[in-house]
Amino acid sequence: MTKVRFSEAVTILLVMIAILGTAVIKFGVSPEMPVLLVIALVILWAKLRRASWDDIHAGIIDGINTAIIPIFIFILIGILIAVWIQAGIIPALMVVGFKMISIKFFVPSVFIVCALVGVSIGSAFTTISTVGIALFGMGLTMQINPALVAGAVVSGAIFGDKTSPLSDSTNLASAIAGADLFEHIKNLMWTTIPAFVISLVLFFLLGQAHHRPDFSRIQTTTAILAHHFSITWWAALPVVLMFLCAWIKMPAIPTLFTNIFVTIVMIFVQKPTTSLSDLAALIQDGFVAHTHNAAVDALLTRGGIASMMGTVSLIITTLALGGLLMQFDVIQIAMEPLIARLKTPGSLITCTILAGIGVNLFVGEQYLSVILPGKAFKLAFDRIGLSPLALGRALEDGGSVINYLVPWGVAASFAASTLNVSVLHFLPFTFFSLFSPVFSILSGWTKIGLKWQDTKKTV
Repeated sequence: MTKVRFSEAVTILLVMIAILGTAVIKFGVSPEMPVLLVIALVILWAKLRRASWDDIHAGIIDGINTAIIPIFIFILIGILIAVWIQAGIIPALMVVGFKMISIKFFVPSVFIVCALVGVSIGSAFTTISTVGIALFGMGLTMQINPALVAGAVVSGAIFGDKTSPLSDSTNLASAIAGADLFEHIKNLMWTTIPAFVISLVLFFLLGQAHHRPDFSRIQTTTAILAHHFSITWWAALPVVLMFLCAWIKMPAIPTLFTNIFVTIVMIFVQKPTTSLSDLAALIQDGFVAHTHNAAVDALLTRGGIASMMGTVSLIITTLALGGLLMQFDVIQIAMEPLIARLKTPGSLITCTILAGIGVNLFVGEQYLSVILPGKAFKLAFDRIGLSPLALGRALEDGGSVINYLVPWGVAASFAASTLNVSVLHFLPFTFFSLFSPVFSILSGWTKIGLKWQDTKKTV
């Protein structure tokens, strides 16, 4: 297969985004269908250009290979959600939260709590699927706009993930840029803190604008949870265990397995008559609530391996598409002329962030939105004397945090399915993701907080 022309690569990407955007945003189609259609068209194009089936298969395999560990983690998270509800962990967090969190400042409190938990455990996905679900349930009980609460949960979780040394995406960005991890996190603060502060202010204002919460509804929900679940101090054990595992830097898979095992033991202690078939159904299909209250049942009926299969299928299809685009150098060739013309820090950082956003839009995969621009722009950053820290920050602000805003993005799909709020609904309230790239671009043009190589200092 001959080298792809620039015009050809750009046309492919434009057709892709047109198909994905029209199908998902205009017609509300599940992302897997248009992604599969795009994959079929890319394969057809490759065959018309005489690519071998071996090359096509290699691209798909190489793309999916990067997702094996995330897929397994998502499956374990699905199980964790189910057993945490069955054991009363999430209901207990809700009951305690109603007593501890200020109702008046509920929305900003959600943002702060999720941010703190995210920093501690280093995983936005785990934060959203544990503490996030509990806080979201509290918001629903108080009849606060679900999209606003979801935006606060997701924003806080992203902040924690972005600033934690335990985060996979943060480690990936620093590694791709060739920067020290802790220096990278320190340098992120130039854009992360302003984005955090503005997000907090907006959540405070929007939370204040909401009507007075229905306290009778809160009391009813609390009574239902206390009646149907074991609300005891034992419920804190899995939460403490998760923080302990994060503190000793245990990887995600053994952390989740350990937590699932401990929670299952708690289930059998609370209800010794639980059969293995009941446990298997819980793990496979998730928890099904029967509280005779429609609102509470809808809130707590979730989790299980089956609940993660939509996200898993999206990961597989989007990474297969990304693998094909990498195999035939489509994205790399589309960016080549642009990279050659970038001479100033402002233009280079802006284009790096736009490239990360573009990869998220074209492929919908968080890791590729960091890897592809990182590899493409690294030499350009070296050429004008910018530090790898500047590249790492641009990759985070334009790549990993933006994936939560793309309806066919893996992270966005996970958040939407976990909280049961569509991406397009919580997108306008995910302020942290919206403002992070803005401050990164401003830093590039003003040179405030911009890191140069050893010959220059931070402005």
